Amino acid sequence: MDATVLELLILAAFAAFVAYRLYSTLGRRTGHEQPPFDPRRERVETRRPTVAQKEDNVVPLPRAREMPRSAPEVKIPAGSPLAAGVDAVRQADPSFEPDSFVQGAKMAHEMIAKAFAQGDRSALKPLLAEDVYASFDAAISAREKAGHQIDFSFIGLKQTNLEEVSLRGRIAEVTVRFVSELISATRDAAGAVIEGAAGVVREVTDVWTFARDTRSSDPNWKLVSTAAGA
Repeated sequence: MDATVLELLILAAFAAFVAYRLYSTLGRRTGHEQPPFDPRRERVETRRPTVAQKEDNVVPLPRAREMPRSAPEVKIPAGSPLAAGVDAVRQADPSFEPDSFVQGAKMAHEMIAKAFAQGDRSALKPLLAEDVYASFDAAISAREKAGHQIDFSFIGLKQTNLEEVSLRGRIAEVTVRFVSELISATRDAAGAVIEGAAGVVREVTDVWTFARDTRSSDPNWKLVSTAAGA
């Protein structure tokens, strides 16, 4: 047999053996394979919003199954009006959990406070009921007309208390008291501080009420009432 032909036969046999080994290692599906890399899918997944940054800046207050199991943060005395309110809302919406709600409310509070200081209407609108948005918008417009600006830094929340939970027909309402620390100073057109104090951390108490239609497929709550706490 010609040496060249013999060499080709040996190479062909070796190639067949390598192909078999590759199939043995990579070709069998076990049910645990990673999906092939798709750069388009990868870009979409890396841009998926977090709880604090949902589409259109809406903050759905997270549900209980999304929260790690730990000791309850919200203390609800048995037999209290607060407990009765929680039970009523749960009857209409079994996913409602006070701890989960408070976690989402904290994020919403900071987002709304920052957006108002920055005059960011697009961030505010999806988070507020129509009448609350109208009052915020009017305040921002008056500030813009006067040429005023706010220097604002949100330091953090010192305390968050669930004040009241109720069900009015199909509408669930939850009132939360926030005690926050922040820096806020309003400057006039010339840059002089006319309200607040630049660089000074102060404590602010807000009492906000959020509401949601329990029959709606939209899981998001909106701010329907604001008041300054004592």
